[in-house]
Amino acid sequence: MTAGLALLLAAGCSAPTPPRGQASTAASTACPAPQGSPGPETPTTIDVIEQAYFCILGAYYSGATLDARALLNAGFAALVQELNRGGRDLPEATMPALTGDREADWTAFETAFRNVTDQVPGLRDKLAVVTLEAIVAALGDNHARWTHGNRRPPGYYDGDGYGLGLEANVTPGAPGVAVPPLFVTAVQGGAARAAGLRPGDVVESIDGSAPFVDGKAGPVIAGLYPEYPRTRPVRLRLLRPSTGRRWSVTLKPGLFQRDLAALQVVRSELLDDDIAYVRLRGFAPDSADRVLRAIARLRKGRTLSGVVLDLRGNGGGSPTEATRLVSAFAHGKVTAHLCTPDDTCEALRTDDTVELVGLPLAVLTDRGCASACEHFSSAIKDLRAGLLIGTRTAGVISGPARPYQLGDNTTLSFPSKHHLGPGREVIDRIGVAPDHHVVLSQEDAATGRDPALAKALTLLHQ
Repeated sequence: MTAGLALLLAAGCSAPTPPRGQASTAASTACPAPQGSPGPETPTTIDVIEQAYFCILGAYYSGATLDARALLNAGFAALVQELNRGGRDLPEATMPALTGDREADWTAFETAFRNVTDQVPGLRDKLAVVTLEAIVAALGDNHARWTHGNRRPPGYYDGDGYGLGLEANVTPGAPGVAVPPLFVTAVQGGAARAAGLRPGDVVESIDGSAPFVDGKAGPVIAGLYPEYPRTRPVRLRLLRPSTGRRWSVTLKPGLFQRDLAALQVVRSELLDDDIAYVRLRGFAPDSADRVLRAIARLRKGRTLSGVVLDLRGNGGGSPTEATRLVSAFAHGKVTAHLCTPDDTCEALRTDDTVELVGLPLAVLTDRGCASACEHFSSAIKDLRAGLLIGTRTAGVISGPARPYQLGDNTTLSFPSKHHLGPGREVIDRIGVAPDHHVVLSQEDAATGRDPALAKALTLLHQ
């Protein structure tokens, strides 16, 4: 390492990269992994944006081959939009000409950024934030994110939720497969519970806009899932089909205490005297062993006919835990592949030290099953180790994300390899189709019926 490069890295920035198409050791070195608890966040600056930019080019899955101009164009577009929102558009806010030379293009971008922000010092911090957010979003990768700001409201503790306190049959992450109507599937607490909402209530409008237009789900549905720090109230027009009642309610996002059942990562019970039912809400550390212990407890002193593993709403977690849980139902198999852009792949294999359960398996899936949950589901389906019942999974599994610490003590994370299924099939953006397609209807939600679970029990008893 040269003295100049050492100084650059020590300052929290990255070194210039080679021409597009070549990897950059220096940029990869400038992506330090988090070391313990980071210090307090400091303002995001152009130097932090530079570090993130070259970190992406050096360490992201396709960083060596992507057109970096797309990242800079997205970042500058966000900067201009934020200027307009602040009523401060400037003649200096002009995107410089880019050539495809990553180092020269960064220099031109940085010069233009500084020219703009020097004119509006009061907006400098916000402009830097929206610029970096847009650069990361331009990757179009569902496992690439920049984590910054205090994302937990004051008074939060681990049992709390934030939002309106409800769940619906359509989520913002998977609107393309949704069919009307939009209806409440669960009331968790908070404003929704206080207003008397019930499962099965149909949401006819959100802030005055219909959730479906020409049969297609619209972006307005995201209004049901506000995240902190948003506190703007959401107005809903509702219909309760069982009574014909129509009414409007205004719900304000806020903290709410989740029900005990919603807090349990693993929950189990015996169904029909011979079926072990286990609900797994996330692939947290030790979750595979906790599932297996739950099955063993239910199995003690009786003969079981099968296992229902409920993964609905499971947002993922540890790929290692997903592999270990697959290994309880199949040995000597490939569960997934992690691949580079040139199709060099690493096969992930079952951990054959895990004891086989030796029982028929039914897995309940929905559009809330994402990431490591899809790793598990695709392996079970491809290896014919069980049956998938419900609806297609989320298709949010680009690859395991690795975190990097930026100079402002925020975290940038993205995959260095992309995930493929056991047969090298693409799951990201597509999802895993169930063996038996069973949809929860509005009437099912209102009456508490669970057709997917009923189907699983029927299949396991055959």
